[in-house]
This record gives sequence, structure tokens and C-alpha cells, in this order.
Amino acid sequence: MAKVNISGYGDDLTVNGVRIGDLSPAEHEAIEMEKGGQNYSPLEDVVVSHVMDSSTLICRKPDPDGVKAYIEEELLDGLCCYSAVNQGQLNATIVDAVIAHLQDEKIPTVPRSIRHKYMAAFLLAATAITEMDKVVPKVAGVEAPELMAKLSRRWGYRVKGIPANEAIIVVAADNFHGRSLFAVSASTDPMAKDDFGPFLPGIEVVPFNDIEALKALFKEKGDRIASYIVEPIQGEAGVILPTADYHQQVADLCKQHNVLFCMDEVQTGFARTGANFAHQLYGVKPDLMACGKAAGGGIMPVSFVAGRKDVINVLTPGSEGSTFGGFPLASVTATFAIKAMVDMNLAQNAEKMGQRMIQHFNDIKADYPDKIKEGRGAGLLTAFEMYDEPGLDGHKVSLKLLESGIYAKETHKTTVRLAPALTVTEAGVDHIGESIRKVIHSL
Repeated sequence: MAKVNISGYGDDLTVNGVRIGDLSPAEHEAIEMEKGGQNYSPLEDVVVSHVMDSSTLICRKPDPDGVKAYIEEELLDGLCCYSAVNQGQLNATIVDAVIAHLQDEKIPTVPRSIRHKYMAAFLLAATAITEMDKVVPKVAGVEAPELMAKLSRRWGYRVKGIPANEAIIVVAADNFHGRSLFAVSASTDPMAKDDFGPFLPGIEVVPFNDIEALKALFKEKGDRIASYIVEPIQGEAGVILPTADYHQQVADLCKQHNVLFCMDEVQTGFARTGANFAHQLYGVKPDLMACGKAAGGGIMPVSFVAGRKDVINVLTPGSEGSTFGGFPLASVTATFAIKAMVDMNLAQNAEKMGQRMIQHFNDIKADYPDKIKEGRGAGLLTAFEMYDEPGLDGHKVSLKLLESGIYAKETHKTTVRLAPALTVTEAGVDHIGESIRKVIHSL
């Protein structure tokens, strides 16, 4: 019989005699290494303790004098949980709604086999903010592009008339749609695919931002292509922006060949790029859109697919489901996550602060042209890329920024992303920029 003794709360939380508040950063790491799967590589020597304000974390670091197990320091969150906390940590609008719901309404969970009143609120809010006909609620972000793939195939067979089991989904190279089997089948990242095969058939890859490659593929196989699933801006690839007319050309091409234009806005949505959704920056409207991350305001996982009525209507009872997709507490959270985004004018602040961040990058590049290759971004989805030269290492930069009280994380070795909460102030952006300058100077 397993023996598990759990008592206390917060730092007093004790599991089988181990008090969590006594653990040093090294001891936290040792427990994760021994008892957890190694599917992440967190920054060394730092453990988040609690939140101070909307964009500042209190973190535990090793005591440099070795007197205590750890010391606590402020850390400006420059990643915002990969855009899951756009509204800011512990956003009062969302938190107050969740607390009131649990205390007063007392319906945290019911199955989708019975209706609850908050589903109507969520659907009204989500269709209004996305300007789409219908919404299908899910939970994890990866479930949304996964559902777009399923919808694409069923629509392809039942509406477009693609022969059975011959539907093709087109994706862009260097994409990131998550880590489900569809997502890794669509990925061009060797680490995402290594020893996870066999992969799903019926997926074709074209270079991102290459309309001629897409035209050639559509001309050759357009009668069997159900959809093109693409990120409006490639986040995990290093914040790669397309040319201004790319998505409009894609939309026109999809319409010409009766192909669904599907956008994965899990990371770029909810005001991150200076518009409510990044496709609006390019003057297009997708047939299907995947949303997640900030859809739950950092309080709980919420995702959904929004889209055209005739496409989403191919779903039938039993063909798709999610135990916690749109359950009462999630519906309340998502509704007030939308309210917070709108009431706080987060898209406008993201655009303004993003321009300030890019100016910092450009100034640093001007002073260190041998180190900084480019600064880029849209709104507060930003990155700077260094030259691939000895000493210019993104992980090293991330660790040095940590010493300056900035949490950031590298991608693809020489690129460092900065995507703070959309509540960040001018002072916060300047702190990030000045800290980056000091780190680049030291390299």
C-alpha cells in the first residue's frame, strides 16, 4: 500500500517529510531530474516563488554567501509564459470573476452532455472578439490546431469532395503547432520527430513566406488539398515575419483553389502583436483560427477553434469532444480574459511598447553591428538575433539577463525572444533594453 503524507500549504507544504519551502534551487532541480520527465530544460539556479505584480516574479536563487538555502529576488518576466499571460499575472478582472464563480455560483465542472449557462456567455464573447461565426472550445493550446486539421479533413471529404483518405494538409516549414502527433508530423524540427514515427500521412510542407512554392503545390495537387495551416508570424522559429502581402496572396490562392485558409494564432492572438489577432495586421480573415494561451488569462488552460459556420458544422455529436473544453469555470475564465483584453486596451499598449522595444534593439545593433544581426517583431512579440559567431550564444545571454533581473529564453541558438506581459510599462521596456545592452557589451 503506497504511503503518501501531504500536509501544510505554501512554503509549509510538506510531502512525505520534505517541506517545499526548505528546498534550494539545486534541490528542486535534483527532484525534477530524479522523478520527472526531462522534456524541458529550465534555466539553471532559479525557482519561481510567487508573483509580485502583473509582470514581476519573485524568484529564489542560490545564496552567493552560502548562508541560506536561497535568496529571493525580483525578476521581470520577459516571456509571459510564451504569451499565456498577456493580461498580466493575476489579472484582477479574471481572478475576481473566478473567485466569485467558485464562491457564489458553485458550478466548477459539469459535462458537455448537459448545458450550463456560462457556455452561452463564452460563445457570445468569443465569436464577437474573433468576428467568426462559431467557436469550438478545447483545453490545451495544441488541441486547437489539432482540431483544425480534423475539421479540414472532414470538410475536404464532405464538402469539397476529396476522395476518401486522400486529403492533404499543407503546412509551412519551421512551423510550431505543438507536440501532438499531428503537430510533430507537420514539424520540420528533427528534435520534434526523433523516434516518434510513424507519422501521419497526407501532410505537405512548403517554405514559409514563399507564395510561388504554394502556387506550384496548389497547381499540382489542389484538388486534394483541404487546407493550408500556417502561423501569421512564426514565433518558435524566432519571430519570423512574412512580407506585407504574403497572407493576402495566400488568402486569394486558397479561395481560387477552394482550400481552407487556417491560421494558428495560439501564440500570436489575444493582442500580443498589437492587434486583437495577428491576421488583422495583414488585412485578411482565415476560414478557421486556432486560439489558446492567453485565452485563459494565465489562470487556466483554455483554447478554441473559431471559424466559418459551414466548416465547423461538419462536426456531429460524438465526432469531437473534450471533457474540460468549455466547462463552467473555463467559460467564465475565458469570458473575462476577453473582457480584460478589451477594457485594458492591451492591443494598443502592445503596439506602443513593441515599437519602443524594437527601437532598443535597433539602437543596440547600431552600437554593436558586429554582434547584433537583426531586431524584429510585431507588437510585443519581439526578438533579437545575433550573428552565429563564437561567444554569441543565446543561452549565455539568457543566463546573463537573469543576473540582471530579466527572464528571457533563447531559441535556435542565436535568437533571444522578448514577449513580456502586455501590461508592461515604458520603464519595464527600458529596463529590458538597458539590460540587453549591458549583456551584449559584455560578450
